[in-house]
Amino acid sequence: MSDHFTTDQAEREASGARPYGRYLEEFEVGAVYKHWPAKTVTEADDHLFCLVTMNHHPLHINDVYAGASQQGRNVVVGPLVYSLALGMSVSDVSGKAIANLQTQELSHPAPVFHGDTLFVESEVLEKKESRSKPDRGTVRVHTRVFNQDATLVAEFKRLVLVPRREAGAPPAEGDVE
Repeated sequence: MSDHFTTDQAEREASGARPYGRYLEEFEVGAVYKHWPAKTVTEADDHLFCLVTMNHHPLHINDVYAGASQQGRNVVVGPLVYSLALGMSVSDVSGKAIANLQTQELSHPAPVFHGDTLFVESEVLEKKESRSKPDRGTVRVHTRVFNQDATLVAEFKRLVLVPRREAGAPPAEGDVE
């Protein structure tokens, strides 16, 4: 192992590595992060996720059954779409998170099919400094998932507890406890 080897993420980022996640100060309300890379969902991805999570609904794993459904083909299981979108957003949103506090308003307005490519973006809705712990605060984002045809296929909001780069002065009235 090299004498210069470090496992500390801050030191690795200081060396020129891509920053992973953001500190509270780096979030700006209204900013939209277009997460990269996109992900093409394969039949194998869908089947493995269904089997690992014990969801054996034939709409997801049986071509004959799905062919007779209203969609006419297999539909990717919704929790996989959510999990992929959440994972794709980590490097921009929650890579430095202390905790993921809440997911709200998860919806799947259109189906995802095997072979669809998912593009994910997150908009910063709010950020608040903690009133009781000056080294952290919360960020609320709205994450949207689109397929290759720009069809909205999923969306959700989540609240993330993130550290501050440096503990600041006590926040103003109305901020997070």
